[in-house]
Amino acid sequence: MDTFDVIVLGTGTAGQNAALDLAVEGFRVAIIENSATPGGTCALRGCQAKKWFYEVAELAARCQHLQNIGITTPPQVDWQQILTEKNNFTAKVPDQTRNNLKGNGVTYIRGKAVFVDKTTIAVDNQHLTADYFIIATGAKTMALPFDGNQYMLTSDDFLELEALPKRIAFVGGGFISFEFAHFAARLGSSRGNIHILEAQKSVLNPFDGDMVDQLVAASEADGIRIHTAVSIESIEKKDTEYTIVFKSRENLVVDKVVNGAGRVPNIDDLNLDAAGINYSRRGITVDEYMQTSNKQVYAAGDCVDSVQLARVADMEAHVAAQAIVVAQHGGTKAAIDYRAVPAVLFTYPQLGMLGKTEEQLKEEKTPYWKSYDTRLTWPTYQRVGLKYAAYKILVDEQNHILGAHFVSDNTTGLLNTFKQAMIDRTPVTELHKNSIMSPYPSRESDIVYMLSPLVD
Repeated sequence: MDTFDVIVLGTGTAGQNAALDLAVEGFRVAIIENSATPGGTCALRGCQAKKWFYEVAELAARCQHLQNIGITTPPQVDWQQILTEKNNFTAKVPDQTRNNLKGNGVTYIRGKAVFVDKTTIAVDNQHLTADYFIIATGAKTMALPFDGNQYMLTSDDFLELEALPKRIAFVGGGFISFEFAHFAARLGSSRGNIHILEAQKSVLNPFDGDMVDQLVAASEADGIRIHTAVSIESIEKKDTEYTIVFKSRENLVVDKVVNGAGRVPNIDDLNLDAAGINYSRRGITVDEYMQTSNKQVYAAGDCVDSVQLARVADMEAHVAAQAIVVAQHGGTKAAIDYRAVPAVLFTYPQLGMLGKTEEQLKEEKTPYWKSYDTRLTWPTYQRVGLKYAAYKILVDEQNHILGAHFVSDNTTGLLNTFKQAMIDRTPVTELHKNSIMSPYPSRESDIVYMLSPLVD
């Protein structure tokens, strides 16, 4: 029976970071991967892979919005070329992942890991033990409970389509559906035949409601039809068409149906009960040091009951690895801090959030002040023909930022500015002053206008 200091389950961004951190510290580390293509969802099928489509879709959207104010002929896009470029990138990931891990002294093991007891796992027919484990098995597509669900494509499948269908429906009103619907709208699907189907009364529930309303309006203006409070009874296939049958007895006929309902922790087959690890349908339960109920087991990334974002997974992995180093060699552990985690929807315009929403603050009965505008007409947006741009800044009684929310073509840049201000606890009066000499005119220089109502 082979023994290691640490065994890591999963080779996604969390697993790799944890394994490499510990190997550098001199631990004997093994990493186990069930898939033939290591590298994780982000690089192969998620945030990195989808960005090949987003970059082209964003440029196409900009050109569309600039028609009649400078652009006379919209660009022609080629889905197949984008797919080829994306595949050229992802094809290299598995070997790069294996070589990087092995080159840094990590033992790479291919196989399916299952806990046997609190300190032992079985990988196929081999038993392995370790002083510590880090679970980083990621997430998988959420199964939906209606007849014909086998006809739906997963998000992985969508990014492998050889051609974009003219008529397409995305089931679920979250990240995946909105981003992919915007890709479809820019890259070849037919306006008015792109559908988002949501069972709840509203979409994108984690985000600020006022900002969501603006993105919904922008989406509909670009030919995406958003259906809320709809319940699917079945999906039927006839030849190359799919009929979505609603419980209201209405039908929708499309060429492809994509399951965009989200992802769930990939933990079902790990036999966590045998290791005494607590979990729920939301993921593995951990403390602020990413330690599970089994004190020898840590967890990080999308398999954890936390925020499912790649950079959050990275930080969780570093926190878990450091906790193990401290447990062995002494020192001070650093707790995970989720207070300033930005989230961005790569649509056009982008939707983003940081910190608390206004709805959350009202529910918590937290006093707050706000500056907001839901239909910006500043020159920065007039010049690019963007009719739907908005912001909302929420501050506490000490003028510290509680939340920042945007609909913009540069939401990522705005969020990074406010993220650092939240981390540093910079009062909005100081942030306002610091923003005056930003490069002008730019989206960031508009921060002065956003904050003025809070400092006057």
